[in-house]
Amino acid sequence: MTSRRNFLQKLTLSAVSLPLIPNFTQKAQANMNSNPKKASTLRVAIMGLGSYGTRVAKAMLDSKNAKLVGLISGTPSKVKDWQATYNIPDKNCYNYENFDAIKDNPDIDAVYIITPNALHHDQTLRVAAAGKHVICEKPMALNAKEGREMVAACDKAGVKLLVGYRMHFEPNTLEIIRLRDSGEFGEIKFFQGLSGFRIGDPTQWRLNKELAGGGAMMDIGIYSINGARYMVGEEPIWVTAQETKTDPVKFKEGVDETITFQFGFPSGVISSCLSTYSTSNLDKFFLNGTKGFAEMQPSTGYGPIKAWTNKGPLSFPHVTHQTVQMDRMAGIILDGETAKVPVDGKEGLKDLIIIDAIYKAVKTGKKVKIDLG
Repeated sequence: MTSRRNFLQKLTLSAVSLPLIPNFTQKAQANMNSNPKKASTLRVAIMGLGSYGTRVAKAMLDSKNAKLVGLISGTPSKVKDWQATYNIPDKNCYNYENFDAIKDNPDIDAVYIITPNALHHDQTLRVAAAGKHVICEKPMALNAKEGREMVAACDKAGVKLLVGYRMHFEPNTLEIIRLRDSGEFGEIKFFQGLSGFRIGDPTQWRLNKELAGGGAMMDIGIYSINGARYMVGEEPIWVTAQETKTDPVKFKEGVDETITFQFGFPSGVISSCLSTYSTSNLDKFFLNGTKGFAEMQPSTGYGPIKAWTNKGPLSFPHVTHQTVQMDRMAGIILDGETAKVPVDGKEGLKDLIIIDAIYKAVKTGKKVKIDLG
């Protein structure tokens, strides 16, 4: 574990030396989540063969328009195991030092970056410079400055930058957004987002400030940040926030254990959210309006998602989120399709701007203005 972490930290430090470059029927919802025209197959290399990379790879076995064709990892034994499992040829396998060579590999269209947060910026710049599309896990980077550089580099290279917002394709989520837009809930007044679990191994990278960029906020809190935006349907204009830390040994300086934060929106909507690594079973969204409400619990887990409104439960069948995500992203990258809720780099940048504002609000104890530009 220590040698692996040191290796990742060295990669992180190398970044500075690089140049910047009324309810739907199930049939109707299925149509919303399917591609209206068959996308060409998006050929994907996964960078980072950890637990979530494994989840994505397995989900892609059921994808119609996306296929796993390449691997990038710093652990040779993992590469060998994955090659056997997914039938990946040697010529499509790379490590963190030589993956720039994908520029000469016509078999790979896109790289899905699923590595510690601190590595996203460097790796995105390198993938973009190699002329490949980028799918990056959230949070997209450590801060808004890095996020802007990533967006600019991909724009300059003429490649797409997408972020792994799987919930933006989830049918219960999309139905609630549709109902809100149709006026079903009346004038929206309040949103609550609760995101948390009790984290285990204190030596893992998520509790390492240099690799994670923070603590619970950078891992689980981003769900309530992003959820507040797409559930309310507006962008927040201010935030206040408070931090609580009960275990300073496990949660060292710069690694947040629990943060509560409140948003204000232009229309007067307010939200109250919680991000924590100290309490499990926190995965709930609640949207309230003058005519009705919507509630989700679990709201962002891997599924099934459970959702209901003041008129009763929603009952869309569960499909593996990452399978739907990859099929839809194939359409976005190759066929110019759009998502109801954006999943591009500019969307990821907005969350980073908000995270910066939350940390500033915690530090200063003041209400912080949010300017998403």
